[in-house]
Amino acid sequence: MHHPDLRGVPSHYDVVVIGAGAAGLSAALFAAVRGARTLLVEKTKFVGGTSALSAGSVWIPNTRHASEVATADSADNAERYLQHIIGNRADAALRAAFLKAGPAAVDVLETHSEVKLRAYPRHPDYRSELEGAVVAGRALEPLPFDGRLLGDALRLVRPPIPEFTLLGGMMVDRIDIGHLLSATRSAKSLLHAAKLLARYGRDRLRHARGTRLVMGNALVGRLLYSLLRRGVDILTDTSLEKIVRDERGRVTSAVLISGGVSRDIGIRGGLILAGGGFNRHARRRLAALGTDAEWSCVAPGASGDAQDRAIEVGACISDRDLSAAFWAPASIRRRRDGSRAVFPHFVLDRGKPGTLVVDSNGHRFVNEAISYHQFALEMLANGNSAIPAFLIADAVALRKYGLGMVRPGGWGMRAALADGYLTGADTIEQLAQGLKIDPGGLRETVDRMNDYARTGHDPEFGRGGTVYQNHNGDASAGGANPNLGPIATAPFYALRLYPSDIGTSAGLITDETARVLDSSNRPISGLYACGNDMQSIMGGTYPGPGITLGPALAFAYLAASDATGMLAAEASGLS
Repeated sequence: MHHPDLRGVPSHYDVVVIGAGAAGLSAALFAAVRGARTLLVEKTKFVGGTSALSAGSVWIPNTRHASEVATADSADNAERYLQHIIGNRADAALRAAFLKAGPAAVDVLETHSEVKLRAYPRHPDYRSELEGAVVAGRALEPLPFDGRLLGDALRLVRPPIPEFTLLGGMMVDRIDIGHLLSATRSAKSLLHAAKLLARYGRDRLRHARGTRLVMGNALVGRLLYSLLRRGVDILTDTSLEKIVRDERGRVTSAVLISGGVSRDIGIRGGLILAGGGFNRHARRRLAALGTDAEWSCVAPGASGDAQDRAIEVGACISDRDLSAAFWAPASIRRRRDGSRAVFPHFVLDRGKPGTLVVDSNGHRFVNEAISYHQFALEMLANGNSAIPAFLIADAVALRKYGLGMVRPGGWGMRAALADGYLTGADTIEQLAQGLKIDPGGLRETVDRMNDYARTGHDPEFGRGGTVYQNHNGDASAGGANPNLGPIATAPFYALRLYPSDIGTSAGLITDETARVLDSSNRPISGLYACGNDMQSIMGGTYPGPGITLGPALAFAYLAASDATGMLAAEASGLS
């Protein structure tokens, strides 16, 4: 049941979960599956957090789905791959716990809830050139979900980023996009597109948005539906004010506040923190990330206050990470209502033929086709000259692949040119002048890129040199390299890219059962963390698609298992 206010809930629970992104939703669900009386607390009016805005990809090696798309993988293979990338930036014991618990967590979700996943047919690990990498089987996605099953609770699901929808609210995933782009050439695709549009048309007669949920919204919708079916209490617009411990140091209650009402809720088993990290924390953000918060892709609730409450009772934040955050290049635009659209450039345009990225001198500084996290780290490493960077495409590339918020086919181009989001020009030199970058430098760079397109080899940065990069290119373009193509057909276009944080890597230090540790490395009894409130097991690196959500589910499972195990031990007189 969903309680509208704090006064309506009981005074005690077995498990209380703070934060209702994918980590918190799944922690509450795992606890409920184990029979615990569970309260889920969310400080915004929506559930889903940043997970709802994401692709919903879940990176967990060796699940029941791996064999559907891939040859045999193993925990040793995955460990070898992760060790190459992460090294000693994160605790190896946590990595081992993840590799063991991940498949078990997926089994529990799919056996005991409405969460249904499938493996992407092909979604290579981001460092596909390293030993232990695979091209498929580790990356899972949620099946589309019928939001009508939620009834009135559909309004609780955080809507997707508007720029990732069509027609003012129709969600589409990679399969839908493929069909929409092929609708004029394939009867099967035309039928798929027609069904999508008809469903959306019916939805809008009754709902404020499309009810066919895909990607991160599908994962959140499935988790929420599962919680509601199990009768888990959910509070929105409610914050954690204080964590209370007894004389032995055990967490015994949480003081919650909502609408000026404050209540102390007793906790028998455990308090699980899943508040989404500190991307929007007024002070810690600047100290750890050093960038403008307006460039962030993260949902509004991720302000680190749950972590702050944990720090007040002795918890510590990790500092071994390569970077304190995960990053992606993003373009930024002011919407008609005055709000700011931050559009992450994951895979749709940067690595495609007929594009390149330059700094303020008109020079390349990065392999455009590497993963978004690596790409943005290169922007940060190059400092002011690469912030903003400029993503450039010729007319052929823009029409074929789109450019940021401009869709394939050029949809939305006129408005984007009018408001300055997109810059266009008839020559490369004029484009450089419009962007206030060196025309000679840009002309020289474009000429070199056109030579690379002819040979299929990029001697500067090796663009298109790995399986992962080729996967995000376009083999059908007919070039010698799927990631390289001529930048030759006028007009030429560009937009500005900024390094945007998409989640925090630094977080509360925990052990391998997600118990929060104090400065002496001792567990704070009854306190757990998962998701972005917990330190990333990836140590600020980004090995593949869904490396935040995969560990989030695994450690939510471990936290809930330990917290409910404490209850069982107490019930049998062992504690």
